Amino acid sequence: MSHPIQAAIAAHRFGLGEASLDVVQADPQAWLLGQIGPADAPRGDGLLGTRAALEHVAAEKEQRRLAKNPSPGTTTDTAAEQVLAGHYREVTLADARSRLLTATATRRPFAERLQLFWANHFTVSLAKGSARGLVGAFERDAIRPNIAGSFESLLVASTTHPAMLRYLDNNQSAGPHSTIVARAARRAARLDETARISGLNENLAREVMELHTLGVRGGYSQADVTEFARVLTGWRVGLQDTAYTQPFEASWHEPGRKTVLGKTYAEGPDALRQVLHDLARHPSTAHFLATKLARHFVADTPPPALVERLATAYQRSDGQLAEVYRTLIRSPEAWDEPAAKLKMPEEFVVSTVRVLGVGERVLARNEGAAMQALGQRIHAAPSPAGWSDRAEDWLGPDSVWKRIEWATRVAERVGGGIDARGLAERSFGPWLTDTTRQQIERAADGPQALALLLMAPEFQRR
Repeated sequence: MSHPIQAAIAAHRFGLGEASLDVVQADPQAWLLGQIGPADAPRGDGLLGTRAALEHVAAEKEQRRLAKNPSPGTTTDTAAEQVLAGHYREVTLADARSRLLTATATRRPFAERLQLFWANHFTVSLAKGSARGLVGAFERDAIRPNIAGSFESLLVASTTHPAMLRYLDNNQSAGPHSTIVARAARRAARLDETARISGLNENLAREVMELHTLGVRGGYSQADVTEFARVLTGWRVGLQDTAYTQPFEASWHEPGRKTVLGKTYAEGPDALRQVLHDLARHPSTAHFLATKLARHFVADTPPPALVERLATAYQRSDGQLAEVYRTLIRSPEAWDEPAAKLKMPEEFVVSTVRVLGVGERVLARNEGAAMQALGQRIHAAPSPAGWSDRAEDWLGPDSVWKRIEWATRVAERVGGGIDARGLAERSFGPWLTDTTRQQIERAADGPQALALLLMAPEFQRR
């Protein structure tokens, strides 16, 4: 394979799109290898760290309490929801804008693609009210610093972050024999009420096993999920104080030893780190993560040989993600010429901005809202499984038509000042097919030529 084609693959498949392949330089693999490391510091204003975000959430709870006495003609539920939406609006807009600005401006697009991959793998979503106000802080504090270290470090950071604990309901999970449950039962009996704290919630335990580590066929049982949920009791984030450094409350923790995947762990907060250590080193985790990485970068049905090579690299390096990335970059399957992966809407928008070099002009018009229209609202995946990475889920007639409409609007806005023909050659080089080249050449004007480029198979796929 020639270096120009490798440069195009590096720029568009591994990266996020470039206006010129000159950026990739003479050695595309070296260009990618040099980007391995923590993700860039986020760009943008109005961004909250985890502690400040929690304080913001606590303030919202107080506003909701006050909203229980709404103005005449407004129901309590409506007033509370209006408070919720208004309170978080500026934070969520700042988080979405920062994510787009960082991706469109970075000079380390491979690292940024990995950050997007892992943020989707460890999904925390605005779609659930308990996570609002915390999603951006989660991505900045738990994901970005850890994308190239050990998977265990990334797993611990994501699992114990307040956003994940709240999103997957661990805040409501109490050991059936914990101090808090016994106390609540005594109070309920005294007042002849139903106890408000009911007991175990298995959501976080199940998703860590099924979505974050072992995979749905990873060899665990329902009993393992329940026992892991017992380990996780006590890991929660209260909003009544300002000490957020250790999100563990012993009074909520289930006493006694727990057995997960055949291994027994003592009670207390240290058990969680030990379970996560063992999950990170499990062979099923190695295979599950290798499959997801190969699917993201190469094909919806990834080559088995590549999956096995990545899983082997993971196990031999004791879960060092940088070594897995190096193995991916050096694998011949990753450089197969046909572009098999369809860009998700966010990738489509980001690559458009990067290739056109119009970041601030386009993003100033709130492309977060545009991506919501395209079907992928930033930070708002529909479930803990995140956004689908398969083309079949993004190729419905309505989805394709919305892409055409968006591409046409962008082309009409900026196409008059861009030479789409020259840009196509500089950005894709020999990856550009004769068919696409001819269609662009025959365009009636600049905007039409640019719209044709944006909807070309070379641009839509990577």
